[in-house]
Amino acid sequence: MFADDTDRFRCAFENKNFCTYEEFLKCKKGFEKRVAHNLNMQPSWSLFGLSVLVAVLFALSSASTRHTSNWAVLVDTSLFWFNYRHLSNTLAIYRHIKRLGIPDSRIILMVADDASCNARNPRPANIYNSPYDRVNLYGESIEIDYRGNEATVENFVRLLTGRLPPSTPSSKRLNTDENSNILIFMTGHGGEGFLKFRDENELSSSELADAIEQMWQKRRYHEILFIVDTCQAESMGKAVYSPNVVTVGSSSIGEESLSLHVDRDIGVFTSDRYSYYAAEFLKSVEPNSKITMDKFLAVCPYSRCHSTVVTRTDLLRRPIETVPVTDFFGSVRYIATYEFNLNVNDTQPAGTDRAPVNHLPKRNTQGLHYVEPLCI
Repeated sequence: MFADDTDRFRCAFENKNFCTYEEFLKCKKGFEKRVAHNLNMQPSWSLFGLSVLVAVLFALSSASTRHTSNWAVLVDTSLFWFNYRHLSNTLAIYRHIKRLGIPDSRIILMVADDASCNARNPRPANIYNSPYDRVNLYGESIEIDYRGNEATVENFVRLLTGRLPPSTPSSKRLNTDENSNILIFMTGHGGEGFLKFRDENELSSSELADAIEQMWQKRRYHEILFIVDTCQAESMGKAVYSPNVVTVGSSSIGEESLSLHVDRDIGVFTSDRYSYYAAEFLKSVEPNSKITMDKFLAVCPYSRCHSTVVTRTDLLRRPIETVPVTDFFGSVRYIATYEFNLNVNDTQPAGTDRAPVNHLPKRNTQGLHYVEPLCI
């Protein structure tokens, strides 16, 4: 508990993680009442005072939404044509989060091998996750940020922690902050405690957990949804220990994650069971949808996946039943409005001793003259 409203306001305004959301709302309501009282007592406000008020109210409205941006990191870690399904898994999620409003500027797409351009692909530049639903997931608008040899464990960890070379372009950076929600989706081949990258090296569960902890310490996220579709996927999320992280594994330790559709025209499976049903669920989600995360976590029971989907919500600081799916898969659309009647006249109000606002003196301006450009 706090000694008075001042302490509560300081807690909420400086770092809302140190107080409960209910306490923050009480503080916010009390602050609004004090603002209204002050407006009734002082009918005249300077423009400077008004700007400060608007800034404070904007900060409070932003804090009350709990996060201000959504980002996504989508990773296909597999090589070779027969792993076609891992690329389609990734692109299916990519397609839906773009439809729900997350722009390419906030999506980091990492692809280890481009099956769309493989010589065995009878449909060049086309990727499908179902032989029955011919929706091209590749298309002309896809933006791959890390391709081929760039899809490494080192680059992935550097991306999460922000430890990239200064020359790295913005399109390859995860420019998040403490108010950002992040979706991390990974698919490929793995085992207990590891996920393979390009059949060359491995990301261990402890490396992943430590990278997420670095992100928390550096205030690089508000909440994370980590999804991994691989064999024994539970082991990757089991090691995570940082706050505000939800983990989803497509199979428990000792189980395999299975494929679903095979396209006999190209001779390979086009999707994995968990990723396919997750993408099918997202088809029913709209940008203004009220569907919550507990429904998403139940998209693939054992009867569908033929494996046990394991989730962890114990690290999240709010009930999963209250979290909208669009908090991770869609754009941020929270808008808070405040309505006040303000008198911004610069004249001295009648019956008060307050001095009038002094205007700044006019500045002298001087025209600029440019020389003619040289021929090139």
